[in-house]
Amino acid sequence: MDNKVSSIKRLAGKGVFPPKYAFTLLSPLRNIFISPRQLIERMDLKSDSIVLEVGPGPGYFSAKIAPVLHSGKLFLTDIQQEMLDYAKKRLSRKKINNVEYHLCDGSYLPFSESMFAVIFMVTVLGEIENKQQYIKEFYRVLRKNGILSISEQAGDPDKMEPAEIKELLKDSGFIFDRIFGTNKNFTINFRKEV
Repeated sequence: MDNKVSSIKRLAGKGVFPPKYAFTLLSPLRNIFISPRQLIERMDLKSDSIVLEVGPGPGYFSAKIAPVLHSGKLFLTDIQQEMLDYAKKRLSRKKINNVEYHLCDGSYLPFSESMFAVIFMVTVLGEIENKQQYIKEFYRVLRKNGILSISEQAGDPDKMEPAEIKELLKDSGFIFDRIFGTNKNFTINFRKEV
């Protein structure tokens, strides 16, 4: 019983989402907050975009975003191999092949400078401990005028507010671009300064 209570606390509490409950992230009820279609529109993706998704979990958004990138590519990075394995299995079943999977902690992203047109994350930023180091790496691997897109949803115990995110990126070289949605459920985009 103690293990069950501990698992439930971890699921509903702050911190990295447990892979054991990855299946809950695939619920279509997530569309109430933000749908993959909305996210694609908010990031202004092009068919040839090279895109990085940070913390994809089981690939809820990945499965809709990768097919939009006809001549582009989606790179997934996570700190949990179990999540990457889950996403890879799921996307492979759907015959989505323009995806690469990378295990890394964000202190260093194994990608070349100015590689990505878009970097995005959904309900991830609040879980990151070393946020400033991640932001430096995002800046390094994002192209000039590229988009850093951060989405947050109501009910997430690690949810950050728009003002907190703006403050976090204030001196990073990223410039606030746009915000979509409400303070409860939103996507906030920044551009890499040119």
